[in-house]
Amino acid sequence: MAKHYDVAVIGAGAAGMMCAAVAAQRGRRVVLLDHATRLAEKIRISGGGRCNFTNIGAGPANFLSQNPHFCRSALSRYTAQDFLALVKKHRIAWHEKHKGQLFCDDSSERIIGMLRAECDAGDVSWRMPCKVGSIEKSGTGFHITAEGGDIACDSLVIATGGLSIPKIGATDLGYRIAKQFDLQIVEPRPGLVPLTFDGPSWEAFVPLAGIALEVEVSTGGSGKGKAQRGHFREDLLFTHRGLSGPAILQISSYWQPGTPIVLDLLPEMDVAEELIAMKTTVRKQLGNVLAQWLPARLADGLLVANGFAPDARLADMADAKLRKLGDAINRWAIVPTGSEGYKKAEVTLGGVDTRELSQQTMMANKVPGLYFIGETVDVTGWLGGYNFQWAWASGHAAGSSV
Repeated sequence: MAKHYDVAVIGAGAAGMMCAAVAAQRGRRVVLLDHATRLAEKIRISGGGRCNFTNIGAGPANFLSQNPHFCRSALSRYTAQDFLALVKKHRIAWHEKHKGQLFCDDSSERIIGMLRAECDAGDVSWRMPCKVGSIEKSGTGFHITAEGGDIACDSLVIATGGLSIPKIGATDLGYRIAKQFDLQIVEPRPGLVPLTFDGPSWEAFVPLAGIALEVEVSTGGSGKGKAQRGHFREDLLFTHRGLSGPAILQISSYWQPGTPIVLDLLPEMDVAEELIAMKTTVRKQLGNVLAQWLPARLADGLLVANGFAPDARLADMADAKLRKLGDAINRWAIVPTGSEGYKKAEVTLGGVDTRELSQQTMMANKVPGLYFIGETVDVTGWLGGYNFQWAWASGHAAGSSV
């Protein structure tokens, strides 16, 4: 006979544990199921092992979704300050890095321990590792076949995450459950992921792996509305296969295959105007002039890629050619051939269509008692703690409702 709970939460990651803790501390009988042998591996590896657990400035503008307003309700009712208060309550030392990113001083294990303690404070039952079999609607609730015995529940919360980093256990279970109940899915794809380049136009840049510099990066996007367009000023890293670093991870979530990204390698300077102004007074080679502002290897690579000889003298260059070079540095438009995929992606874009869910409670509109939270939903944050804040906020919204 199935054991009965008020609430079953499938997925013991950030969103799932938050939801379970909130619901249980409201007096609900909660069971939390997860197929993994280690708890919350994505929290464990985040932020270089120190967990970038939120961003102090998190708001709707920092998230991508086909409905960019959907996240507003949950984020306003459980803020970064609310989560920080929980961190302080558990006496976890933390620090702020640039752009509002908050990290543990110690290990991300402290955040996992905190969430576990909050669940235990509400007497959450744990099933882990536990494979879930079938899920059926049963009267006003649900019937779950699972290792360790079947479960009956009044409310079912899906917090199984996305497809990113399959080596730590990511699966498509959440999407399959959504489809089983005829909920629409926004096509998932990798987000916050390095971009790859190949072909003759990239050959000059292959030897530049390891070079890093601050840039501005943008894309016009191919969709309607500001939600589809990105513009960031962050660090860029050349890799053996293409480009990475925070600038590229950020813009990758906005990038559409077949379209260019635009890089400004010297955002503080109009390179063409500067070079033209220097022509009459500077007798240096072009490569040496650019090496004053850019890493020397990058300066030479850019010159070669754009048909300039690095040893050509600045004074001998026509203004039109210098403007072409300036464009190549301040407005470098390049089309990625792809990305490093889910194995390197920090998040999954897309997921359960927000039009299927209540923005107040995260419950499916046409399946009473069924909830989707966290990365399973078509809400994706920027790099820098925003995705954890969505996990806390959406988990809190569902936990307050079930």
